Amino acid sequence: MNCVIVGVGSNIRPEENITLAIRELEKSVKIIRKTGLMRTAPIGITDQPDFINGALLVETPMGIEQMKTLLKGLEDLLGRDRTLPKFGPRIIDLDLLAWNGEILDKDYYTRDFLRKLVDELTAMK
Repeated sequence: MNCVIVGVGSNIRPEENITLAIRELEKSVKIIRKTGLMRTAPIGITDQPDFINGALLVETPMGIEQMKTLLKGLEDLLGRDRTLPKFGPRIIDLDLLAWNGEILDKDYYTRDFLRKLVDELTAMK
């Protein structure tokens, strides 16, 4: 079983879309713990609503590539528009932050909120 931390975020109807994303994700993986949600300022394109972000600790027998495919598929299912600018508004953003204790997302090292979310999950043990 693989232990995975998934970051979730949105700035378009964020509470609704994060709830939907978690509900869909639960159909494929076992969610062990959830962080609280936090508001973060947008990066890059600042003329847009703040983001709401959280993280999930999940267990899955899937391999890493399967998990990445699942997350991208869930984003597509919920209507993520991949033609928008990289740092633009998002219906949903699902990121693989850590895999079996190894940090995978390089943004972890430059974005304080990601470190706080991962710390919150690991402190809940």
